[in-house]
Amino acid sequence: MKQKLLILLLACYSLTVHAAKVDTVTVWSASMNKSIPNLVILPDQYADTKLNFPVLYLLHGAGGNHTNWLAKVPRLKAYVDAYNLIIVCPDGGETSWYFDSPVDDQMRYETYMAEELISSIDSIYNTLADKSGRAITGLSMGGHGALYLAFKHQDIWGAAGSMSGGVDIRPFPNNWDLPKRLGTYAEHKNNWEEHTVINLVYKLQADRLKLIIDCGIDDFFYEVNKRLHEKLLERNIPHDYIERPGQHNWAYWKNAIAYQLLFFDKHFKRSDR
Repeated sequence: MKQKLLILLLACYSLTVHAAKVDTVTVWSASMNKSIPNLVILPDQYADTKLNFPVLYLLHGAGGNHTNWLAKVPRLKAYVDAYNLIIVCPDGGETSWYFDSPVDDQMRYETYMAEELISSIDSIYNTLADKSGRAITGLSMGGHGALYLAFKHQDIWGAAGSMSGGVDIRPFPNNWDLPKRLGTYAEHKNNWEEHTVINLVYKLQADRLKLIIDCGIDDFFYEVNKRLHEKLLERNIPHDYIERPGQHNWAYWKNAIAYQLLFFDKHFKRSDR
């Protein structure tokens, strides 16, 4: 009888130890005249306190949507409890690249992310509503988007990361609908130059934005990530850079997000002091 009771107690504990809550929040984008879904993962402690929580914006890759990260990495529920933060997974469209397209006025995801989504999340949830309480990262297209947004809006995000990010899009002029977002490289070169992350390093000031960049050495984006790392070194911009065996896949990103959460946790705790 005691053994059965112990088994029952352990079963109940396993069901409640990570009791994060998952919301789907639809945000109206006036800039694109449409509603956009976003997944929000709240820590267990959120329901029991009036404290304000830091927020990590976690971006999906090309062809994905707001549900990808949690579906592929269900451990995110445990992470929000362990680090006591909120994770927001926006829907960035299949191939938006998270910028305002200069050739398609229906694709304004920079405006959505930096203005419409941020203000909505801060109004709905108890958040640390300044850059000390915000970080942003993502994979592949989302890695590009996270750094692009953070480099351009250092007043909004205090820390940013990239996992296998397309941090220089110019070597890929025919891929992932980029010509639809920017025009062809041959005819609209300036659009490509102005919307690629590596060309925005000049906007950075030393230590104003905490940065972590992570890419596998077998990834097709490895060389562009390495060049970004070298450019940051040339500019004396502090950053964490990780390269290790790995490809452009979920096995790599499941591992990478664990390292990045440690990095962002340190940022949030430093900001709290």
